[in-house]
Amino acid sequence: MKKIKVLIVDDSAIVRKIFAEELSRYPDIEIIGTAPDPFVARDKIVNLQPDVITLDIEMPRMDGLTFLKKLMKYYPVPTIVVSSLTPKGGTMTLEALDIGAVDVIAKPGGSYSVGDMSSQLADKIRAASRVNMSAPTGTTSAERVKSEPMKALTQTSHKVIAIGASTGGTEALKNVLMKLPPNTPGIVIVQHMPANFTTAFADRLNTLCQFHVKEAQDNDTVVPGTCLIAPGNFHMLLRRSGARYYVEVKTGPMVHHQRPAVDVLFKSTAKYAGANAVGVILTGMGADGAEGLKEMKDAGASTIAQDEKSCVVFGMPKEAIKMGGVDKILPLDSIANEIIRMI
Repeated sequence: MKKIKVLIVDDSAIVRKIFAEELSRYPDIEIIGTAPDPFVARDKIVNLQPDVITLDIEMPRMDGLTFLKKLMKYYPVPTIVVSSLTPKGGTMTLEALDIGAVDVIAKPGGSYSVGDMSSQLADKIRAASRVNMSAPTGTTSAERVKSEPMKALTQTSHKVIAIGASTGGTEALKNVLMKLPPNTPGIVIVQHMPANFTTAFADRLNTLCQFHVKEAQDNDTVVPGTCLIAPGNFHMLLRRSGARYYVEVKTGPMVHHQRPAVDVLFKSTAKYAGANAVGVILTGMGADGAEGLKEMKDAGASTIAQDEKSCVVFGMPKEAIKMGGVDKILPLDSIANEIIRMI
């Protein structure tokens, strides 16, 4: 079995030690080295040629964002950002994802146990090792968005758009949402991200989109012109009371090692919205969302999967396609238009 070679870059000796010890327990992962700062990391990357890097973004001598920009320009390696659970950490993490990082994990501490971190980080490393580093970047996607304005919809009533994404999803979601018109039907989204980071992500999207984007709260109404992002570490379900759609935000067991889980959202959307829904599954590792999208399609919803070429990781869409839950397989740049056509 070929092992995934990992380099840990973090100024904290404790974090380096915890990550190295925990990840060494997995037979498919090999820690080939650690580095306390980008200068040491640079030499180790060239000499050791890691498959994946974990990178702290708040470091002395050179911050992680500056290093990441240089790395993506001269020696692109799949990189997982390790960030603190703070507003500043959330903002810097989004910038790192814009630059080219493929995923994010929170530093262990507080209620976030080392055990939870270990299994999640191992999964993220496996996903990162499969990343297509030539997939479209956030910058080029944003440039294309500006040249493709969408006309307002004439009918939006009683429709719901449910979207699920994981690795590479922050940029993919930005690509899709920025192309949708102001009175788009209510949108509900699960993006695999840790707690707190989803707040910063929703705030960022709110400044870019033509409709209101916010992190979901329990009992929020799903209405045209509003997009709700599931909060990190909570599941989000669609519910209906009469003609009103709303969301339930709750804790519960992880599904596919995820909370929030796409399957939880999609299955509830199949039950309560049926043929009034459009389901979209974007780039991501694993099978989360595949069963739920099939249930949505069986309930009469129209469904879309991102194609392999434009995915950062063609995992979740691939599983949904294999399960027979997909009506259309499309490149990322075509998905917004197809959503509008389906509605």
